[in-house]
Amino acid sequence: MSDTEQQPAPTLPRQRTCPFSPPPELEQLRGTDPISRMRFADDSGGWLLTRHADVRAALADPRVSSHPGKAPQPWRNLAPEMRAEHYLPGFLIFMDPPDHTRYRRSLTKWFTMRAIRKLEPRIEQIVTEALDAMEAAGGPTDLVQSFALPIPLLVICELMGIRYEEREEFMDMVLRLQALDATPEELGALGARMNEFMMSLAAAKRKNPGDDLLSHLAHDPDADPALTDLEIAGIGVLMLIAGHETSANMLGIGTYTLLQNLDQWALLREDIGLIDRAVEELLRHQTIVQQGLPRGVTQDMEIAGHQVKAGEALLASLPAANRDPEVFPDPDRLDITREHNPHVAFGHGIHLCLGMELARVEMRQAWRGLVTRFPTLRMAAEPEEIRWRDDQIVYGVYNLPVTWDGAQ
Repeated sequence: MSDTEQQPAPTLPRQRTCPFSPPPELEQLRGTDPISRMRFADDSGGWLLTRHADVRAALADPRVSSHPGKAPQPWRNLAPEMRAEHYLPGFLIFMDPPDHTRYRRSLTKWFTMRAIRKLEPRIEQIVTEALDAMEAAGGPTDLVQSFALPIPLLVICELMGIRYEEREEFMDMVLRLQALDATPEELGALGARMNEFMMSLAAAKRKNPGDDLLSHLAHDPDADPALTDLEIAGIGVLMLIAGHETSANMLGIGTYTLLQNLDQWALLREDIGLIDRAVEELLRHQTIVQQGLPRGVTQDMEIAGHQVKAGEALLASLPAANRDPEVFPDPDRLDITREHNPHVAFGHGIHLCLGMELARVEMRQAWRGLVTRFPTLRMAAEPEEIRWRDDQIVYGVYNLPVTWDGAQ
Protein backbone atom coordinates (compact mmCIF):
# COMPACT_ATOMS: atom_id res chain seq x y z
CA MET A 1 0.00 0.00 0.00
CA SER A 2 1.37 3.42 -0.94
CA ASP A 3 1.97 6.25 1.54
CA THR A 4 -0.88 8.14 -0.11
CA GLU A 5 -3.32 5.29 0.49
CA GLN A 6 -2.20 5.00 4.17
CA GLN A 7 -3.15 8.61 4.88
CA PRO A 8 -6.68 9.28 6.18
CA ALA A 9 -9.01 9.74 3.23
CA PRO A 10 -10.48 13.24 2.90
CA THR A 11 -14.19 13.97 2.97
CA LEU A 12 -15.98 15.42 -0.05
CA PRO A 13 -14.98 19.08 -0.49
CA ARG A 14 -17.75 21.56 0.25
CA GLN A 15 -16.16 25.00 0.35
CA ARG A 16 -16.52 27.02 -2.85
CA THR A 17 -14.18 29.92 -3.57
CA CYS A 18 -16.67 31.08 -6.22
CA PRO A 19 -20.37 30.34 -5.67
CA PHE A 20 -20.84 29.67 -9.39
CA SER A 21 -18.14 26.96 -9.50
CA PRO A 22 -17.64 23.63 -7.72
CA PRO A 23 -15.09 23.44 -4.88
CA PRO A 24 -11.60 23.88 -6.40
CA GLU A 25 -10.35 20.63 -4.85
CA LEU A 26 -12.53 18.71 -7.29
CA GLU A 27 -10.70 20.25 -10.23
CA GLN A 28 -7.35 19.49 -8.63
CA LEU A 29 -8.32 15.86 -8.03
CA ARG A 30 -9.60 15.45 -11.58
CA GLY A 31 -6.21 16.56 -12.86
CA THR A 32 -4.02 14.57 -10.48
CA ASP A 33 -6.07 11.68 -9.06
CA PRO A 34 -9.47 11.39 -10.80
CA ILE A 35 -10.29 8.19 -8.90
CA SER A 36 -9.32 9.03 -5.35
CA ARG A 37 -10.03 7.62 -1.93
CA MET A 38 -12.62 9.52 0.10
CA ARG A 39 -14.36 9.25 3.44
CA PHE A 40 -18.16 9.30 3.59
CA ALA A 41 -20.19 10.87 6.40
CA ASP A 42 -20.42 7.56 8.30
CA ASP A 43 -16.58 7.34 8.24
CA SER A 44 -16.62 4.50 5.74
CA GLY A 45 -14.10 4.61 2.92
CA GLY A 46 -14.91 4.77 -0.75
CA TRP A 47 -13.95 6.29 -4.06
CA LEU A 48 -14.56 9.74 -5.54
CA LEU A 49 -14.86 9.92 -9.33
CA THR A 50 -14.24 13.33 -10.90
CA ARG A 51 -13.56 12.57 -14.58
CA HIS A 52 -16.40 12.62 -17.11
CA ALA A 53 -15.54 9.25 -18.69
CA ASP A 54 -15.28 7.47 -15.32
CA VAL A 55 -18.51 8.96 -14.01
CA ARG A 56 -20.41 7.80 -17.09
CA ALA A 57 -18.82 4.34 -16.98
CA ALA A 58 -19.67 3.83 -13.30
CA LEU A 59 -23.27 5.02 -13.61
CA ALA A 60 -23.87 2.68 -16.54
CA ASP A 61 -22.26 -0.40 -14.95
CA PRO A 62 -24.73 -3.09 -13.73
CA ARG A 63 -22.31 -3.95 -10.91
CA VAL A 64 -23.00 -0.53 -9.36
CA SER A 65 -26.07 -0.29 -7.13
CA SER A 66 -28.29 2.69 -6.29
CA HIS A 67 -29.77 1.06 -3.19
CA PRO A 68 -29.35 3.41 -0.22
CA GLY A 69 -28.30 0.52 2.03
CA LYS A 70 -25.21 0.07 -0.11
CA ALA A 71 -24.36 3.73 -0.72
CA PRO A 72 -23.59 6.01 2.25
CA GLN A 73 -24.11 9.74 1.95
CA PRO A 74 -21.08 11.99 1.50
CA TRP A 75 -22.29 14.81 3.79
CA ARG A 76 -25.13 13.37 5.88
CA ASN A 77 -24.61 10.40 8.17
CA LEU A 78 -27.41 7.86 8.22
CA ALA A 79 -27.11 4.20 9.21
CA PRO A 80 -27.83 1.76 6.34
CA GLU A 81 -31.23 0.83 7.74
CA MET A 82 -32.10 4.52 8.21
CA ARG A 83 -31.14 5.36 4.63
CA ALA A 84 -33.76 3.01 3.24
CA GLU A 85 -36.62 3.36 5.72
CA HIS A 86 -37.43 6.98 4.88
CA TYR A 87 -38.53 5.97 1.40
CA LEU A 88 -41.72 4.20 0.43
CA PRO A 89 -41.87 1.43 -2.16
CA GLY A 90 -41.86 3.12 -5.55
CA PHE A 91 -38.96 5.48 -4.78
CA LEU A 92 -37.23 4.16 -7.86
CA ILE A 93 -34.10 6.33 -7.88
CA PHE A 94 -32.88 4.16 -4.99
CA MET A 95 -33.74 0.85 -6.65
CA ASP A 96 -31.97 -1.65 -8.86
CA PRO A 97 -33.51 -3.95 -11.48
CA PRO A 98 -35.92 -5.69 -11.55
CA ASP A 99 -37.87 -3.43 -9.15
CA HIS A 100 -36.54 -0.27 -10.79
CA THR A 101 -37.48 -1.59 -14.22
CA ARG A 102 -41.05 -2.35 -13.18
CA TYR A 103 -41.74 1.08 -11.71
CA ARG A 104 -40.01 2.99 -14.46
CA ARG A 105 -42.02 1.15 -17.10
CA SER A 106 -45.24 2.39 -15.47
CA LEU A 107 -44.02 5.98 -15.69
CA THR A 108 -42.26 6.12 -19.05
CA LYS A 109 -45.36 6.80 -21.16
CA TRP A 110 -45.93 10.04 -19.22
CA PHE A 111 -42.48 11.40 -20.03
CA THR A 112 -41.98 10.56 -23.69
CA MET A 113 -41.25 13.39 -26.12
CA ARG A 114 -44.75 12.97 -27.55
CA ALA A 115 -46.35 13.30 -24.11
CA ILE A 116 -44.23 16.32 -23.20
CA ARG A 117 -45.12 18.08 -26.47
CA LYS A 118 -48.79 17.83 -25.49
CA LEU A 119 -47.96 19.61 -22.23
CA GLU A 120 -45.95 22.37 -23.87
CA PRO A 121 -48.86 24.78 -24.60
CA ARG A 122 -49.98 24.59 -20.97
CA ILE A 123 -46.42 25.15 -19.74
CA GLU A 124 -46.14 28.19 -22.01
CA GLN A 125 -49.40 29.51 -20.54
CA ILE A 126 -48.13 29.01 -16.99
CA VAL A 127 -44.93 30.93 -17.86
CA THR A 128 -46.93 33.74 -19.47
CA GLU A 129 -49.15 34.05 -16.41
CA ALA A 130 -46.11 34.25 -14.12
CA LEU A 131 -44.57 36.97 -16.32
CA ASP A 132 -47.88 38.87 -16.44
CA ALA A 133 -48.03 38.84 -12.65
CA MET A 134 -44.44 40.07 -12.40
CA GLU A 135 -45.12 42.91 -14.81
CA ALA A 136 -48.33 43.91 -13.04
CA ALA A 137 -46.68 43.92 -9.62
CA GLY A 138 -43.64 45.80 -10.88
CA GLY A 139 -40.10 45.58 -9.60
CA PRO A 140 -37.95 44.95 -7.81
CA THR A 141 -39.11 41.39 -7.27
CA ASP A 142 -37.62 38.21 -5.86
CA LEU A 143 -37.37 36.10 -8.99
CA VAL A 144 -37.23 32.90 -6.94
CA GLN A 145 -40.64 33.54 -5.39
CA SER A 146 -42.32 35.16 -8.40
CA PHE A 147 -40.89 32.99 -11.19
CA ALA A 148 -38.51 30.12 -10.45
CA LEU A 149 -40.58 28.38 -7.78
CA PRO A 150 -44.18 28.71 -9.02
CA ILE A 151 -43.66 27.62 -12.65
CA PRO A 152 -42.37 24.05 -12.08
CA LEU A 153 -44.50 23.69 -8.97
CA LEU A 154 -47.70 24.42 -10.87
CA VAL A 155 -46.62 22.13 -13.72
CA ILE A 156 -45.89 19.15 -11.46
CA CYS A 157 -49.04 19.74 -9.40
CA GLU A 158 -51.19 19.65 -12.55
CA LEU A 159 -49.34 16.64 -13.93
CA MET A 160 -49.85 14.67 -10.73
CA GLY A 161 -53.36 15.91 -9.97
CA ILE A 162 -52.43 17.81 -6.78
CA ARG A 163 -54.32 20.99 -6.00
CA TYR A 164 -51.99 23.96 -6.16
CA GLU A 165 -53.58 25.25 -2.94
CA GLU A 166 -52.04 22.28 -1.11
CA ARG A 167 -48.50 23.29 -2.06
CA GLU A 168 -47.62 24.89 1.26
CA GLU A 169 -48.41 21.62 3.00
CA PHE A 170 -45.50 19.89 1.31
CA MET A 171 -43.18 22.75 0.28
CA ASP A 172 -41.63 23.15 3.72
CA MET A 173 -41.37 19.38 4.12
CA VAL A 174 -39.52 18.99 0.83
CA LEU A 175 -37.05 21.73 1.74
CA ARG A 176 -36.27 20.29 5.14
CA LEU A 177 -35.96 16.73 3.83
CA GLN A 178 -33.04 17.95 1.72
CA ALA A 179 -31.31 19.87 4.50
CA LEU A 180 -27.82 18.52 5.05
CA ASP A 181 -28.04 19.19 8.80
CA ALA A 182 -31.36 17.36 9.28
CA THR A 183 -31.10 14.68 11.99
CA PRO A 184 -32.21 11.08 11.42
CA GLU A 185 -35.12 11.65 13.81
CA GLU A 186 -36.22 14.76 11.94
CA LEU A 187 -35.93 13.00 8.60
CA GLY A 188 -38.02 10.14 9.93
CA ALA A 189 -40.78 12.46 11.12
CA LEU A 190 -40.75 14.49 7.90
CA GLY A 191 -40.75 11.36 5.78
CA ALA A 192 -43.74 10.00 7.70
CA ARG A 193 -45.67 13.26 7.16
CA MET A 194 -44.87 13.35 3.46
CA ASN A 195 -45.79 9.70 3.06
CA GLU A 196 -49.09 10.23 4.88
CA PHE A 197 -49.94 13.16 2.62
CA MET A 198 -49.24 11.15 -0.52
CA MET A 199 -50.95 7.98 0.74
CA SER A 200 -54.13 9.96 1.29
CA LEU A 201 -53.87 11.41 -2.19
CA ALA A 202 -53.25 7.98 -3.76
CA ALA A 203 -56.34 6.56 -2.05
CA ALA A 204 -58.41 9.49 -3.30
CA LYS A 205 -57.20 8.97 -6.88
CA ARG A 206 -58.12 5.30 -6.72
CA LYS A 207 -61.64 6.18 -5.60
CA ASN A 208 -62.17 9.19 -7.88
CA PRO A 209 -59.69 9.08 -10.75
CA GLY A 210 -58.93 12.03 -12.99
CA ASP A 211 -56.74 12.65 -16.03
CA ASP A 212 -53.47 12.81 -14.15
CA LEU A 213 -50.39 10.74 -13.39
CA LEU A 214 -51.42 9.41 -9.98
CA SER A 215 -54.85 8.37 -11.27
CA HIS A 216 -53.18 6.59 -14.17
CA LEU A 217 -50.90 4.69 -11.79
CA ALA A 218 -53.87 3.66 -9.66
CA HIS A 219 -55.74 2.27 -12.68
CA ASP A 220 -52.90 1.24 -15.03
CA PRO A 221 -54.09 -1.85 -16.96
CA ASP A 222 -50.51 -2.66 -17.98
CA ALA A 223 -49.13 -2.80 -14.42
CA ASP A 224 -48.36 -6.39 -13.46
CA PRO A 225 -48.93 -6.69 -10.59
CA ALA A 226 -51.15 -3.67 -10.02
CA LEU A 227 -49.56 -0.89 -7.99
CA THR A 228 -50.66 -0.52 -4.38
CA ASP A 229 -51.49 2.80 -2.73
CA LEU A 230 -48.18 2.53 -0.87
CA GLU A 231 -46.26 2.16 -4.13
CA ILE A 232 -48.17 5.01 -5.78
CA ALA A 233 -47.41 7.20 -2.77
CA GLY A 234 -43.69 6.42 -3.07
CA ILE A 235 -43.66 7.31 -6.74
CA GLY A 236 -45.66 10.44 -5.95
CA VAL A 237 -43.21 11.66 -3.30
CA LEU A 238 -40.32 11.13 -5.70
CA MET A 239 -42.06 12.89 -8.60
CA LEU A 240 -43.02 15.81 -6.39
CA ILE A 241 -39.47 16.34 -5.12
CA ALA A 242 -37.64 15.62 -8.37
CA GLY A 243 -40.15 17.38 -10.59
CA HIS A 244 -40.14 20.59 -8.62
CA GLU A 245 -36.89 21.11 -6.73
CA THR A 246 -34.49 20.57 -9.62
CA SER A 247 -36.27 22.75 -12.18
CA ALA A 248 -37.00 25.52 -9.68
CA ASN A 249 -33.38 25.75 -8.58
CA MET A 250 -32.08 25.63 -12.13
CA LEU A 251 -34.35 28.53 -13.09
CA GLY A 252 -33.09 30.55 -10.14
CA ILE A 253 -29.36 29.91 -10.35
CA GLY A 254 -29.44 29.77 -14.15
CA THR A 255 -30.94 33.26 -14.37
CA TYR A 256 -28.41 34.56 -11.85
CA THR A 257 -25.60 33.02 -13.90
CA LEU A 258 -26.84 34.72 -17.06
CA LEU A 259 -27.11 38.07 -15.27
CA GLN A 260 -23.52 37.68 -14.08
CA ASN A 261 -22.44 36.96 -17.66
CA LEU A 262 -24.08 39.86 -19.45
CA ASP A 263 -22.44 39.03 -22.77
CA GLN A 264 -24.31 35.73 -22.70
CA TRP A 265 -27.57 37.41 -21.66
CA ALA A 266 -27.14 39.79 -24.60
CA LEU A 267 -26.45 36.90 -26.99
CA LEU A 268 -29.67 35.18 -25.94
CA ARG A 269 -31.63 38.41 -26.09
CA GLU A 270 -30.41 39.11 -29.62
CA ASP A 271 -30.83 35.53 -30.87
CA ILE A 272 -33.53 33.60 -29.03
CA GLY A 273 -32.76 30.70 -31.39
CA LEU A 274 -29.88 29.92 -29.03
CA ILE A 275 -32.32 28.90 -26.30
CA ASP A 276 -31.78 25.14 -26.68
CA ARG A 277 -28.00 25.48 -26.41
CA ALA A 278 -28.39 27.95 -23.55
CA VAL A 279 -30.46 25.44 -21.56
CA GLU A 280 -27.88 22.69 -22.03
CA GLU A 281 -24.99 24.99 -21.18
CA LEU A 282 -26.64 26.25 -18.01
CA LEU A 283 -27.37 22.67 -16.97
CA ARG A 284 -23.69 21.83 -17.49
CA HIS A 285 -22.25 24.96 -15.94
CA GLN A 286 -24.52 24.94 -12.89
CA THR A 287 -24.81 21.27 -11.97
CA ILE A 288 -27.10 21.59 -8.98
CA VAL A 289 -26.84 18.01 -7.64
CA GLN A 290 -23.87 19.33 -5.76
CA GLN A 291 -22.82 16.18 -3.88
CA GLY A 292 -23.01 13.93 -6.90
CA LEU A 293 -24.51 10.45 -6.96
CA PRO A 294 -23.50 7.87 -4.31
CA ARG A 295 -23.41 4.26 -5.44
CA GLY A 296 -22.52 0.87 -3.96
CA VAL A 297 -20.33 -1.72 -5.71
CA THR A 298 -21.81 -5.24 -5.73
CA GLN A 299 -18.93 -7.08 -7.48
CA ASP A 300 -15.21 -6.52 -7.67
CA MET A 301 -14.47 -4.28 -10.62
CA GLU A 302 -11.83 -2.05 -12.16
CA ILE A 303 -12.26 1.63 -12.96
CA ALA A 304 -9.47 3.20 -14.99
CA GLY A 305 -6.85 0.92 -13.53
CA HIS A 306 -8.09 1.05 -9.91
CA GLN A 307 -9.34 -2.11 -8.24
CA VAL A 308 -12.65 -1.46 -6.50
CA LYS A 309 -13.96 -4.20 -4.24
CA ALA A 310 -17.52 -5.40 -3.67
CA GLY A 311 -19.04 -3.58 -0.71
CA GLU A 312 -17.16 -0.36 -1.34
CA ALA A 313 -18.93 2.86 -2.25
CA LEU A 314 -18.46 5.27 -5.12
CA LEU A 315 -19.39 8.90 -5.42
CA ALA A 316 -19.84 10.09 -9.00
CA SER A 317 -19.25 13.85 -8.91
CA LEU A 318 -21.53 15.34 -11.56
CA PRO A 319 -20.24 18.91 -11.02
CA ALA A 320 -16.65 17.80 -11.55
CA ALA A 321 -17.52 15.69 -14.59
CA ASN A 322 -19.32 18.62 -16.19
CA ARG A 323 -16.21 20.80 -15.89
CA ASP A 324 -13.86 18.18 -17.40
CA PRO A 325 -11.61 20.01 -19.90
CA GLU A 326 -11.07 16.79 -21.86
CA VAL A 327 -14.74 16.98 -22.87
CA PHE A 328 -15.63 20.67 -22.53
CA PRO A 329 -13.05 23.17 -23.82
CA ASP A 330 -12.65 26.13 -21.46
CA PRO A 331 -15.09 24.43 -19.06
CA ASP A 332 -15.36 27.22 -16.50
CA ARG A 333 -16.63 29.68 -19.10
CA LEU A 334 -20.36 29.97 -19.70
CA ASP A 335 -20.82 29.65 -23.46
CA ILE A 336 -24.40 29.41 -24.67
CA THR A 337 -23.15 28.82 -28.23
CA ARG A 338 -21.42 25.57 -27.16
CA GLU A 339 -22.35 22.90 -29.70
CA HIS A 340 -20.91 19.66 -28.27
CA ASN A 341 -22.35 19.38 -24.77
CA PRO A 342 -22.65 15.78 -23.49
CA HIS A 343 -23.16 16.85 -19.87
CA VAL A 344 -24.28 14.50 -17.13
CA ALA A 345 -26.49 16.97 -15.24
CA PHE A 346 -29.37 14.48 -15.57
CA GLY A 347 -27.20 11.52 -14.60
CA HIS A 348 -26.48 8.57 -16.86
CA GLY A 349 -27.38 4.91 -17.29
CA ILE A 350 -30.62 3.30 -16.18
CA HIS A 351 -31.26 6.13 -13.71
CA LEU A 352 -31.02 8.86 -16.34
CA CYS A 353 -33.56 11.43 -15.15
CA LEU A 354 -37.01 10.30 -16.27
CA GLY A 355 -38.33 13.87 -16.34
CA MET A 356 -35.41 15.48 -18.17
CA GLU A 357 -37.45 16.40 -21.26
CA LEU A 358 -40.12 17.99 -19.09
CA ALA A 359 -37.41 19.97 -17.28
CA ARG A 360 -35.92 21.08 -20.60
CA VAL A 361 -39.28 22.31 -21.84
CA GLU A 362 -39.89 24.21 -18.59
CA MET A 363 -36.48 25.90 -18.76
CA ARG A 364 -36.75 26.63 -22.47
CA GLN A 365 -40.17 28.23 -22.11
CA ALA A 366 -39.26 30.08 -18.92
CA TRP A 367 -35.99 31.64 -20.12
CA ARG A 368 -37.39 32.40 -23.57
CA GLY A 369 -40.30 34.23 -21.95
CA LEU A 370 -38.11 36.01 -19.40
CA VAL A 371 -35.51 37.37 -21.82
CA THR A 372 -38.20 38.37 -24.34
CA ARG A 373 -40.51 40.11 -21.87
CA PHE A 374 -37.78 41.67 -19.69
CA PRO A 375 -34.74 42.27 -21.93
CA THR A 376 -33.37 44.85 -19.45
CA LEU A 377 -33.60 42.47 -16.47
CA ARG A 378 -30.78 43.05 -13.99
CA MET A 379 -29.85 42.39 -10.39
CA ALA A 380 -31.40 44.57 -7.70
CA ALA A 381 -29.13 43.39 -4.90
CA GLU A 382 -25.44 43.13 -4.12
CA PRO A 383 -23.81 39.68 -4.36
CA GLU A 384 -23.46 39.45 -0.57
CA GLU A 385 -27.24 39.76 -0.24
CA ILE A 386 -27.85 36.54 -2.18
CA ARG A 387 -28.39 33.53 0.07
CA TRP A 388 -26.97 30.35 -1.43
CA ARG A 389 -28.48 26.90 -0.94
CA ASP A 390 -25.16 25.33 0.01
CA ASP A 391 -26.89 23.62 2.94
CA GLN A 392 -29.15 21.57 0.66
CA ILE A 393 -28.66 18.48 -1.49
CA VAL A 394 -29.85 20.51 -4.48
CA TYR A 395 -27.77 23.67 -4.92
CA GLY A 396 -29.23 27.03 -5.89
CA VAL A 397 -30.24 30.37 -4.43
CA TYR A 398 -32.87 31.15 -1.83
CA ASN A 399 -33.50 34.65 -3.18
CA LEU A 400 -32.81 36.61 -6.38
CA PRO A 401 -33.88 40.30 -6.29
CA VAL A 402 -34.16 41.69 -9.84
CA THR A 403 -35.58 44.74 -11.57
CA TRP A 404 -35.93 46.07 -15.13
CA ASP A 405 -36.45 49.28 -17.03
CA GLY A 406 -39.93 50.62 -16.48
CA ALA A 407 -40.48 48.67 -13.27
CA GLN A 408 -42.77 50.54 -10.88
